[in-house]
Amino acid sequence: MANVLTNILPKLLARGLIVLRKRCVMPRLVNSDYSLDAARKGSTIDVPIPVAVATEDVAPGIYGVTVGSATPGLVQVPLNNWKQNTPIHLTDKDMAEIDANDSFLPMQMEEAVKALASDVNEDILHEYLGVYGYVGTAGTTPFGAGVGVSSATGVRKILNKQLCPLDSRRGVLDYDAEAAALDLAAFSDAEKIMSAVVKMEGDIGRKFAIDWVADDDVPLHTAGTLETGGAVTATGTAGQSTVQINGESINQGETLLVGDILTFGTDPQTYVVKPGTHGVAGYSNSTGANGGYTVPGTPYDLTAVAIAPALKTSPSTAAVVLKASHRVNLVFHRDAIAFAMRSLDDANAIARTISGGSQILSMQDPQTGIVLRLEVSRQHKQTVWEYDLLWGAKLVRPELAVRLAG
Repeated sequence: MANVLTNILPKLLARGLIVLRKRCVMPRLVNSDYSLDAARKGSTIDVPIPVAVATEDVAPGIYGVTVGSATPGLVQVPLNNWKQNTPIHLTDKDMAEIDANDSFLPMQMEEAVKALASDVNEDILHEYLGVYGYVGTAGTTPFGAGVGVSSATGVRKILNKQLCPLDSRRGVLDYDAEAAALDLAAFSDAEKIMSAVVKMEGDIGRKFAIDWVADDDVPLHTAGTLETGGAVTATGTAGQSTVQINGESINQGETLLVGDILTFGTDPQTYVVKPGTHGVAGYSNSTGANGGYTVPGTPYDLTAVAIAPALKTSPSTAAVVLKASHRVNLVFHRDAIAFAMRSLDDANAIARTISGGSQILSMQDPQTGIVLRLEVSRQHKQTVWEYDLLWGAKLVRPELAVRLAG
């Protein structure tokens, strides 16, 4: 049986990678240019972030100019996702068919790989929580009636303003937004784009210098709440990464959530709520008539709400608007999100047997960069198969991404 397993292992792993490649959209779109050294869950990958470099006038002279300091920043990407499928049992008959048929992959094993691919996609897309660029209207499908190509030109404008490079821009849409885009004559009519490929293949392709793809894992952001029926305002100082929200009343159940999008008064910048201590002030936690709190007679404040980017203006009692829950179609440069895969410490490029009789083989997909590992162990009259992945993803340059709300 050991010889049979050795023969089948590479076949199952290669066929699993083909399924993974078809389902794993996001790793091909983001920056995955990192080494594949073996690692453990919890390890981190250092990603350098460039900083702006100033210019100066040339002044010929005897001595050279003083070398300035331009130390790149550093963001660590944690390898915090180690997932496997629920173990699958294959009979000896299944194994014989796998060995005999060059394209056979049991349906349950195919579903196992699809589930892992979905986990990877969702994890990368979940990095939207730090993206503050925002275009569109919550609850309105991008590219739909009354919107049209302004969805594409709108995100292009914001990316340009955020100094995003013009190359390697990608847009990930849910299926509703994709369908609306395919309905646009400007995106699909052969006489307008000088090609019939969109009508024939159903792929939007590259439009407005953005490569558009569709994925069913596009997330829905469920927004928090602010006071209704009252004046909610903000105060803060330009350059600060915190803002004070005023006008909230006790026991109204308001809460701001990480990833919420806020605007302040006439400032056109959109801001995202970051993780932090969003404290409250204006009441004391003691016995009182209002839900256990002693009300001092004025509304309480959400103090020091952490936001990004830093305030562009200094709001003074500026009206606060919280963007409603929205589908997060995402448009970004490949360098906005870093994605790292690793083979695990006990996996090598060839199959090996470990204590207990299990056999392990890992293999990297050349297109997606994903490293898939397969572990096989023999039980009584059956064989147990388990795929697993180790990866990490992090939004490292939020200025290179924009939400296209839907």
